[in-house]
Amino acid sequence: MNSIPQRLIRPMLPRDPHEPHRVASSLELFFDLVFVVAVSFSSLQLHHMAAEDHLGAGVVGYLMVFFAIWWSWMNFSWLATSFDTDDWLYRILTFVQMAGVLVLASGVVQAMEEHDFTVITFGYAIMRLALVSQWIRVAMSNTVLRKTALRYAVGILLVQVAWFIRLLLPETAGFIGFFVLVAAEISVPVWAESHHPTPWNPHHITERYGLFTLILLGESILASANAVVESLHTIEHLSLLMIIAACGLVTAAGMWWIYFSRKHHPLIKSLQSSLTYGYFHYFIFAAAGAFSAGVEVAIDVAGGESEITGLTAAATLNVPVALFVAGIWILLLRKEFSTSRNVVYLCGNALILIGLFLPSVLPVVAAALGMIICVVATERRETVGNAALGVNS
Repeated sequence: MNSIPQRLIRPMLPRDPHEPHRVASSLELFFDLVFVVAVSFSSLQLHHMAAEDHLGAGVVGYLMVFFAIWWSWMNFSWLATSFDTDDWLYRILTFVQMAGVLVLASGVVQAMEEHDFTVITFGYAIMRLALVSQWIRVAMSNTVLRKTALRYAVGILLVQVAWFIRLLLPETAGFIGFFVLVAAEISVPVWAESHHPTPWNPHHITERYGLFTLILLGESILASANAVVESLHTIEHLSLLMIIAACGLVTAAGMWWIYFSRKHHPLIKSLQSSLTYGYFHYFIFAAAGAFSAGVEVAIDVAGGESEITGLTAAATLNVPVALFVAGIWILLLRKEFSTSRNVVYLCGNALILIGLFLPSVLPVVAAALGMIICVVATERRETVGNAALGVNS
């Protein structure tokens, strides 16, 4: 009798971190689809609030909501790279987390406009409790990693209870409490992994990050397509909207080129480097998601449908791109480049910010990215060429 459930439910044993040709599973790709909804809702709301001249409040609300989106995605992705059993219970619990993401997405507007995080907290709880169940399965299946898994389960539960308590606090105290709990959340993996690190597959996890980057850049492609759609309905602003569409596509392509210009898996060598890689992506992901809102604001300004103009409107587009480019440089490129190439790269990024004060924002951003891509691409060719010469000699 006991053999039947054992066949139906596999023990959640660690996967080989050196497993060759490990790629994202169809379940992981399906899981990512619900985050398309959550990211889209948050960037769309940022666009609306920026267009209504509430940019400051919109940015703060966006960064708070995006933390919940990013943290939920990241926790699942790191668990999956270590313990993906793909049995029926693992799949069901993943579907539960997906349902939690949709609940969270439905509360984005209330959270960003009214600072009411009730719906988001309940959606977040659904995801986190499903994740706790997975960690309990790990603890029951593996004696070596049992204490690590139980630390994850207990830490997540305690912080989740604190998120509900936060809902009862006055607005100011709740706002401060949010950042205290963010610190608690990101401390849980540090505490849990300090006992015995879980095994991770560098190629697989960096592929997962790359796929999420594509989701975020896809939002900007959609925004560029909206500019084309808008241009079909108006002749008065046709040329300007087409320029926005073209430059938006070029900018998104440039951001893709820079992000994928180097292999990321060598960055994950230890617990500290893996935490640095994972946590630093919050800024890269948030910037990529905000860029699509900037394109939408540019469309509104071109059509005379926005209450903001000038420097503020330009900032919604230039600043996210500059942060994205700077983030990739800090995380991936700065140690690899020569001093001269680092200087040119940073000058290109500075040009993006200088574009804030110029009349044609998007063309300047596109041109600056072209300058940066030249640095990235030629450096790579030189490295490959020098390696080839070394082999031939």
